[in-house]
Amino acid sequence: MTPQQWTYAVFGIVIVLALIFDLGLLSKKGQVMSIKKALLQTCFWVTLSLGFFAFIWYEDGSRTAVEYLSAYLMEWSLSVDNIFVFILIFGFFKIRETNYARVLLIGILMAIIFRAIFITVGVALISQFSWILYIFGAILVYTGIKMFVVDQEEEFKPEENFAYRFMQKYMRISHADPHGKFTIKHGNKVYFTTLSVVVVMLAVTDLIFALDSIPAVFAISKEPLVVYTSNIFAVLGLRSLFFLLRGAVDKFDYLQQGIAIVLIFIGLKMLAEIFHFKLPVWISLVVIVVCLAGSVLYSIYHQKKIPAQPEESTVES
Repeated sequence: MTPQQWTYAVFGIVIVLALIFDLGLLSKKGQVMSIKKALLQTCFWVTLSLGFFAFIWYEDGSRTAVEYLSAYLMEWSLSVDNIFVFILIFGFFKIRETNYARVLLIGILMAIIFRAIFITVGVALISQFSWILYIFGAILVYTGIKMFVVDQEEEFKPEENFAYRFMQKYMRISHADPHGKFTIKHGNKVYFTTLSVVVVMLAVTDLIFALDSIPAVFAISKEPLVVYTSNIFAVLGLRSLFFLLRGAVDKFDYLQQGIAIVLIFIGLKMLAEIFHFKLPVWISLVVIVVCLAGSVLYSIYHQKKIPAQPEESTVES
């Protein structure tokens, strides 16, 4: 076997074992994940991802390893941005906390399948039409500028989501308390519950985010191995990261701007290749780390001020 084939084989074995351990043995139906457990599982996925980085360095060389790490950090940061939208979806459908873990698990596994298909199509397109990378670059610059100036949390409206409207129009949906079920029966007819709707919306939302994140990874590396592995590792750690950050997402007011700057940089890097100008891959890694760390630190020390609510006047009788 070639070094790359060994890397694919090890990756597949690691992912299967990790899924059994993390998503199977450590996940109980109806259990609310504590902050401590979420922290441990997040550390588990990050450590596994960094361990795979070391393995790639040993098996495939330093360049591929640095590309993988840069792509993983890019995907991981965009996954954090996903959490803002996931919280809005759970809140809109009033999903009970005891159902969060199961819904996220199924939604994320669906997202992995969709991403694998999307990446395969992307690899095929790029191999046939290399100029499509310049279109990806222009899209990333536009997306980055839009993300920098528009608050995605305020812009996203679950009730206007096309997946939700499609399911409402063409499928039987019950808004009754699902009691942890994905389908229920009414009058000998099967209805999908809000849990099913949320699962589909999570997967579709992640796929929409992938339209930005996967082209960004292609800008870092055109190696399918790097694109697949960085994406899957980042998405698999998303569930535990959700439980770890859901109470603190409002503390990172400027993280979105940090991610936007990274997208603009990556997009410009892709467009610069038109003029045969290429930056070393380690520069991308440095820019990603500096922008993300800088935006988090800036958020901590410069939190946006929340307008004071007027006090309700009381009338004495």
